[in-house]
Amino acid sequence: MSVPDYMQCAEDHQTVLVVVQPVGIVPEDQFFKIYKRIASVSQVNIRDSQRLLYIRYRHHYLPENNEWGDFQTHRKVVGLICITTCNSAKDWPQTAERFHGQKEVYSSTLYDSRLLVFGLQGEIAEQQRTDVAFYPGFEECSDVERRVEDFVESIFIVLESKRLDRATDKSGDKIQLLCVPFEKKDFVGLDTDSRHYKKRCQGRMRKHVGDLCLQAGMLQDALVHYHMAVELLRGVNDFLWLGAALEGLCSASVIFHYPEGTAGKMAARKPSISQPADAGKRHRPGAQEVLIDPGALTANGISADTSTEIGRAKNCLSPEDIIEKYKEAISYYGKYKNAGVIELEACVKAVRVLAIQKRAREASEFLQNAVYINLGQLSEEEKIQRYSILSELYELIGFHRKSAFFKRVAAMQCVAPTISEPGWRACYKLLLETLPGYSLSLDPKDFSKGTHRGWAAVQMRLLHELVYASRRMGNPGLSVRHLSFLLQTMLDFLSDQEKKEVTQSLENYTSKCPGGMEVITLSDGLKLPPVPFTKLPMVRSVKLLNLPTSLRPHKVKSLLGQSVSTASPFIYSPIIMHNRGEERCKKIDFQWVQGDVCEVQLMVYNPMPYELRVENMGLLTSGVEFESLPAALSLPAESGLYPVTLVGVPRTAGNITVNGYHTSVFGVSSDCLLEGLHSVKTSGCLVEVIPSLPRLQLSTSLPRSAHTPQHMSKEELSSSVSVQLFNGERQQLTITLENIGTEDIESLELTSKTVNTKGENFTIPRVTFLLVCTLRERLLSKKARTQEKPVVTHKRTLYVPSSLGVL
Repeated sequence: MSVPDYMQCAEDHQTVLVVVQPVGIVPEDQFFKIYKRIASVSQVNIRDSQRLLYIRYRHHYLPENNEWGDFQTHRKVVGLICITTCNSAKDWPQTAERFHGQKEVYSSTLYDSRLLVFGLQGEIAEQQRTDVAFYPGFEECSDVERRVEDFVESIFIVLESKRLDRATDKSGDKIQLLCVPFEKKDFVGLDTDSRHYKKRCQGRMRKHVGDLCLQAGMLQDALVHYHMAVELLRGVNDFLWLGAALEGLCSASVIFHYPEGTAGKMAARKPSISQPADAGKRHRPGAQEVLIDPGALTANGISADTSTEIGRAKNCLSPEDIIEKYKEAISYYGKYKNAGVIELEACVKAVRVLAIQKRAREASEFLQNAVYINLGQLSEEEKIQRYSILSELYELIGFHRKSAFFKRVAAMQCVAPTISEPGWRACYKLLLETLPGYSLSLDPKDFSKGTHRGWAAVQMRLLHELVYASRRMGNPGLSVRHLSFLLQTMLDFLSDQEKKEVTQSLENYTSKCPGGMEVITLSDGLKLPPVPFTKLPMVRSVKLLNLPTSLRPHKVKSLLGQSVSTASPFIYSPIIMHNRGEERCKKIDFQWVQGDVCEVQLMVYNPMPYELRVENMGLLTSGVEFESLPAALSLPAESGLYPVTLVGVPRTAGNITVNGYHTSVFGVSSDCLLEGLHSVKTSGCLVEVIPSLPRLQLSTSLPRSAHTPQHMSKEELSSSVSVQLFNGERQQLTITLENIGTEDIESLELTSKTVNTKGENFTIPRVTFLLVCTLRERLLSKKARTQEKPVVTHKRTLYVPSSLGVL
């Protein structure tokens, strides 16, 4: 026996094995549809009895494993169900011959068999046969489950007869020596009359009868026979069969202590239609009720097993003793190199029991032993299966990192050099399943908080393997996504040389398939979120800038000097106050103007050991229509904080929120949101955009002054000019106002003011005058002008005051 059944568990020792196979040409989907219905009959309540018979189905079973049926009876194929199609009567003889040929494969152990024929109608189909059932089609077979139950009952009758025959102590008769396949040559020429030989025969037969009792639902009898077998086999140092007797004792005790099963399969076993609701009910030790175990066929005069809870607990192992006996049995199996499969399966069964008992450390010792069991030359597929099951068992006991290790080994085995057609898709799928064990997630948000979990070196190795596997799968977009994730999340752990290598590989991949912000959905439904490059470059602060002084909007005053306001009555509300407080925290106290260029300053630095080129860097906004003007920048290697100004033009009025920025680095486009950057400092990201305003330019006929006037309020429009006048001199001044914006001016108020200044030895008296001019026509913008007329010119005469000074 070279192929282990990794799904075996202790409760499988009480099952009988039935093989379901297709004969001839049967559509695969139809076969498995019928197989699923057959396998649903996993337990049957025997009529006129309180016993339950559990069935284990397989659609593929190696005949060489069947040769170990005397060693452990649950490995023996006792039932065969064949499924075939037959469309005409002339094909029936050939179909029947194939069925008989299939029975010959398992003839040495078979109790009974059935053939399900689909598609044949007529005289042959109307014949009543116990071993053949005819159905017109795969959809017209409503009684398949009932026929399977009848078939299982016939198996039970044979099983019970064999149990009674072998359990009877026939004095004077020679007891057959049961052997495993590799032992037969060792017993040739032995003295069959020696006391040692007879004890060996008795011990092995007792163990065999214990197996039959366990399958037949006689749990108490099975425990008794196993105890007797252990004593007999221990006395003759028959270690292989002693290990089997100990394992049988452990299995019976596990069935008693854990009626729900150790592999999650027993919990799914529900009573069939003909079974009482309380049939086969078991209780844990310490229960007060009397346990009535399934009995024998009373119609045949067979005595029922009416042992009580106390009697059963006497022979049953305690949960702690179960593990000790498993260890002893495995140590005996380890003495025989041909019993590697038996040893490995025993380890797996013990691990499942320990998982129920929450004893993870001891379970890991059994698994560690299973790793080093030599099973000879295994195929690549068998190696993959072995490592995958080891991974699942480590996951079962909570050893997540160890589980991930063996799953990764299984992934590497899928693309071993000895495989002619490497399975890169299977490799990639298994690698994805290892991510949780290495504390690795493919969502970059899990790494944005700054706390790193797991071993970075192992995680980087795994990400490199994902990149390579996705490339060999022919999916460059997937390679770009994984490589981007590696660069973004593992940047702090990469050496300078590794940074160069990763970025060079990324540029090579993006030259064929640029990276973007779309979500990648894999064939199994897994979604890979986008990976924004928030560290290339790193942003430390974001600041919204006010407009230049000459472009800042000013609140209009009426002719009476009062500001235009839209104040509303004050109503107290805690909720409103809270909302206003939040808005003040975000909203900035200046305004932007629709159509004017607005600026946002970012302080960035380059963490890479070489010059970083950032292309197409712009702002991400919401609230109003905004035209971002992209910029390109080049940052020196490992630069300090470097100011970068991003500009744009709001095209509509309202409240605009700066949500982040977008970049294009190494061929990967990224949308970086500020809410995900916890280290970024900002004074606010919300600003009001007011509708477009006219822009008024003031010019005079005098030359500009080198001195800027002081004490000018923000509402006053000034153009500094200078003139030197003598006492009593008169100078004419021309003031020109021009609309250089895009909006027309409907009305205009002009106010002029003379301010006196103080000299060292004299004072100029203050002279103030006010001129209000209302235009009879609009002051058009540049865009709307058709002539030079809408330029307003106002002429004034300046009078020099009586005292000297500078005006």
